[in-house]
Amino acid sequence: MQLRRLRIIVTGMAAAVVGAAIPIAVMGWLSWQMAQERQVTVLDAITRRVLNRAELTFAEAYYAMDLVQKERLTPCSLEHIARMRVVTVNILSVEEIGYFENGFLKCTSWGLAPAGILKGKPDYVGRDGLGISFQVNPAVSLGETMIALQMGSYNVLVSPMRFVDAFIDNGIAIALMSESGDVIKTRNDPDLGLAAALFRNGIDHGLHSGRLYTVLKRNGRAVVAMVSEAAVRDEWLRQMRIFIPFGAFMALCIVGIVFWMSKKRLLPKAELELAVRNREFIVYYQPIIELKTGICFGAEALVRWKRPDGTMIRPDLFIPIAEETGTILAITDQVIDCVIADLGTLLLKDRALHIAINVCADDMGTGRILRVLDEKLSSTAIRREQIWLEVTERGLVDIDAARATLLDARDLGHAVAIDDFGTGYSSLQYLQGLPMDALKIDKSFVDTIGRDTATSSVILHIISMSQELGLITTAEGVETEEQAAFLRLKNVDFAQGWLFSKAISAQDFIEFYEDRKARYGPARGIVRSGSVSR
Repeated sequence: MQLRRLRIIVTGMAAAVVGAAIPIAVMGWLSWQMAQERQVTVLDAITRRVLNRAELTFAEAYYAMDLVQKERLTPCSLEHIARMRVVTVNILSVEEIGYFENGFLKCTSWGLAPAGILKGKPDYVGRDGLGISFQVNPAVSLGETMIALQMGSYNVLVSPMRFVDAFIDNGIAIALMSESGDVIKTRNDPDLGLAAALFRNGIDHGLHSGRLYTVLKRNGRAVVAMVSEAAVRDEWLRQMRIFIPFGAFMALCIVGIVFWMSKKRLLPKAELELAVRNREFIVYYQPIIELKTGICFGAEALVRWKRPDGTMIRPDLFIPIAEETGTILAITDQVIDCVIADLGTLLLKDRALHIAINVCADDMGTGRILRVLDEKLSSTAIRREQIWLEVTERGLVDIDAARATLLDARDLGHAVAIDDFGTGYSSLQYLQGLPMDALKIDKSFVDTIGRDTATSSVILHIISMSQELGLITTAEGVETEEQAAFLRLKNVDFAQGWLFSKAISAQDFIEFYEDRKARYGPARGIVRSGSVSR
């Protein structure tokens, strides 16, 4: 018992830890995914914004050169220089326009150029035909290093910042690149080696070398935006503050369920033994009704645990533990005592009335219950045939021992029924080799009556084959008149369920039986014709 309790406690604790950890871990993972998605969304927006800005700058430069070329003015005349100056002043991206003749700069929008300034070869030529030189120092206006864009006899100087002039968070680094991988301009000091690798790998976003990144390529240019994993972690922590409370609530629910289930399983053998000594087990009786006549034929004895404080404990909470610990044998003995004490007088008065007692697997294997019944009934005038024995399919695990017990029971006069049929492993053909008198159809099959379900036809099969085997049929859990009418039409013999009565106390059952007897007549004897094999 102690080993069992320890096993349940350890298993419960492990289940609680796992149950608490899983939802929190899931919420943490979900928060991380949300943080990355949020950062990727931000990076996507920035790459689009920067690339739009760059394309606008290139378009303005192209437009400026195209505009002065179409003027057909005398190169480097006062009118020509003035026109280049007007265009320069009115197009924000352009810092200076220059005119080249015979490979040398002749004049700019700010005046004539010093002699000897060569037209350099561009670093690369874009799809739009613009030649681009990345490091150019203005010869006339002087100032910061510029990017030169060349087309025909003209070039324009553009401040590199114009290409990436967009709102960008300080923690986000960007690199504007040409289709050949040359860096046009950067912001916030990106890792240029990483930017080049990301540009080449063809993946538009992901996590690489501790940085989350996105890459946007369009019209021969690309923008790589990246943010450190630390920034992603900061966003993750913000998301965690949203998701973790949900995870904690789910974990609390799971721990509560595990605690409740463990508490159910920890009902100790000592408490059950004490309950037996104190005779805390009582019996309720659920009437069994003959469907064709409405006569109360008998009842099934159902055990209940009534604690000293008056609370009732359901059988499903203690019967599995009682079976596991062996206490079920003592409880069965007490059930027999209760039946004799509660209904002995009624059974003597009405010899056709029967009470069905459930038999556990241990008693089926050893036949002990037959000796107990013989001993207890010998001091009364109750007939053996008035006490029916009900065994579930689980009680037939040791089939040879069960067959011997069933044969002995029938020899003594007890009728034998298989209870909750259809919920275990056996089949009707399998039952042909067992000495059975009756079969009780489980409630789960009765519930399918009138419903279009996958198992609706099973009850018809059970009824048909049980009748072919000559077994008395009783339907359990009958709750509606529709179910009763269907069963009556199919010649099912008996039924029990809330349509007729729930399980009731001995005194209530006696009153119920007397009322039924007055209305429909007394119980009648049944000729047993079940399958018997020795």
